[in-house]
Amino acid sequence: MKKRGLKIIVSLIIIMIASCDEPETVVTDIIHPDGTVTRKIEMKNSKNEFPVKSMKVPIDNTWKIRDSLEIGKKGDTTWVKRAEKLYATVDEINASYKNDSGANRETGRHAEFKKQFRWFTTDYVFSENIDSRIKFGYPIASFLNKDELNYFYSPSKIKEEKLNSADSLKYKAIFDTINKKTDTWTFKSLISEWIGQFDLLAPGRTEKELTTQALKAREDEFVRSLEKYSHNFDSLWKSGTVLNDYFGETIAKKYRQQFDSSMSIVEKIGLGDFKDYSLKIIMPGKLTGTNGFMDSSHVLLWPVKSDYFFTEPYSMWAESKITNTWAWIITGLFLVFVAAGLIIRRLRK
Repeated sequence: MKKRGLKIIVSLIIIMIASCDEPETVVTDIIHPDGTVTRKIEMKNSKNEFPVKSMKVPIDNTWKIRDSLEIGKKGDTTWVKRAEKLYATVDEINASYKNDSGANRETGRHAEFKKQFRWFTTDYVFSENIDSRIKFGYPIASFLNKDELNYFYSPSKIKEEKLNSADSLKYKAIFDTINKKTDTWTFKSLISEWIGQFDLLAPGRTEKELTTQALKAREDEFVRSLEKYSHNFDSLWKSGTVLNDYFGETIAKKYRQQFDSSMSIVEKIGLGDFKDYSLKIIMPGKLTGTNGFMDSSHVLLWPVKSDYFFTEPYSMWAESKITNTWAWIITGLFLVFVAAGLIIRRLRK
């Protein structure tokens, strides 16, 4: 099998960009007080093509599905597929994720719902969670500051608005800085993943050059070597030149199988594709906390993109509460009854 090695890292940034031919997808989870969830999915495409492989969240024949053709102000046409289903519990949502055969079937996703009765209020917590793609990468927060992180996680529309605002120069600088820093984050995380996988595949090794600490200390050196060998990495990796230069011929030969196997794992991760979409959540009662953004209709919104869960899990959560009016009434009547009893008792004395 041809070993493309770390050349794949050079092209990893572009695999995170969704294809223009894919349906634009918005998923809306409406959370009901009893724990049921109405899920609505809207997909838009320039052509009437919505194959199962393009479905970014699982849909089957148990959904209510409606197709339509919409004509814009300029006469442009958009095909729209709308689907809706009521889930009795989040367990059913999770079962659909587990049995997904669509575009994102290889990505681990699950939903959680919690409900807590507090007498005067009932609290609700709902989240959609996505597993990280790699095990040994670095948190993005180690590379971006607070403002950069906020911009990094923002929906595309908010980013565009900021780039076209009065502070456009400020946000253009942030945009450029984020691109540079996330490139470094991606490279270093994948190299760290390669080291981590090699560590698992070659336990008990005694060479001081191959301790985890020694390998981690040379990550920046490895990044520079990528630039050195970027034009003909395939052949140089296959011939052993890269490993010989990096570790010496003796070690490179002794652990060649483990080096190749760990590289294959990194390649598989890098070649794995995720189709982006947007998630909206509508909570019961009054919103009390979230890590999401408000869209123009004041609905919580999250972009769901592969770089958000590249090195660590991605959780989209919201908390809300409903005031239990009946509890206030009962408490008020009880207090009136107690007060009246005390007054009557005092009058009798």
